[in-house]
Amino acid sequence: MDPGTYYLSGNEAVAEGAIAAGCRYYGGYPITPSSDIMERISVRFNEVHGVFMQMEDEIASICSVIGAVWAGAKAMTATSGPGFSLMQEGIGYAALTETPLVIVDIQRAGPGTGQATRVASGDIMQAKWGSHGDYQVIALSPWSVQEMYELTIDAFNLAEQYRVPVFLMGEEALGHLRERLEVKPRIRVFDREKKKGAPPFGTEKDDGIPPMPAFGEGEKLLVTGSTHNERGIRKTDDPEAQARLVARINNKILKNRDKIIQTESYFADDAEVVIVSYGFTARSALFAAEELRKEGKKVGLLRLKTLWPFADTIVRDVSSTAKKLLVPEMNRGQLMGEVMKYAACEVIPYYQTDGEIIHPYRIIKEAGSLV
Repeated sequence: MDPGTYYLSGNEAVAEGAIAAGCRYYGGYPITPSSDIMERISVRFNEVHGVFMQMEDEIASICSVIGAVWAGAKAMTATSGPGFSLMQEGIGYAALTETPLVIVDIQRAGPGTGQATRVASGDIMQAKWGSHGDYQVIALSPWSVQEMYELTIDAFNLAEQYRVPVFLMGEEALGHLRERLEVKPRIRVFDREKKKGAPPFGTEKDDGIPPMPAFGEGEKLLVTGSTHNERGIRKTDDPEAQARLVARINNKILKNRDKIIQTESYFADDAEVVIVSYGFTARSALFAAEELRKEGKKVGLLRLKTLWPFADTIVRDVSSTAKKLLVPEMNRGQLMGEVMKYAACEVIPYYQTDGEIIHPYRIIKEAGSLV
């Protein structure tokens, strides 16, 4: 899109953000409430020479995206809860093979088929622990149409920079929300590092991120989901190779967490109660904090733009001055447990799993009673 002001839905903004970031392959399967992304990108790819493929299911979708990345493309898919579940084995493979890709999860009420057209934030823990073994991912949580666009670009940049799967954890209410979107004249786009002859699965650099060749570039390239050495050769009986590989794919994210994690703070410096929130619910939380401030109640907000890796140090710092933390979620407290791990004060959850957004006045009632 040309620079300027647009009026788009969150899902449409995701498609535009992906194109702006350089995405030229999309493999997906339609599923409510994410299908609008697929529909818009299928049309827009005709204009930017991208490749769109509707796959037979979500398993095929994630596998096709992995293949496209190793063929040299920036690639993505979008889904919702049941489809996200089907992708988990592929996500584990992508994590071990350090395949940079983006998955947009527009969350809906579950479990199971649940309420396909209703809102929830029930996939937060699945994003971190959905596949087996020890690995790291990056998960971002937008709260506006503007951020659906901007954080999609960030997701591609982070995926390419750290060679890792990155999730954009939207919600139905945000995917279908329409707002003004400002497209800037310039954006920052990160492209994966390449180095002729370098091992694609090992590095001596402190950041732990090896360069990434593509098939067809003349490299002797092996890509396996089994334990492998720096050249991709299977070493399934080698304990040192397993330990070295797993440590590196975790540490390349954990050691760079201060560069990755994004948060925003509102009125938190003197707050007695801090609302810790993310995604669409953070909109209600900010309104609640502003209204309670008008009443003279010292309430603040810590908004988590990055869910994984978790902002442990920031939560610890905020909780060291607050008396209580309130964690409202459209689930049964999935992130609340993480907050409790690191909080230095009392943590109070507020759950809502009725397929409706958390209204600001519910947070006003809960937070106001704690001051």
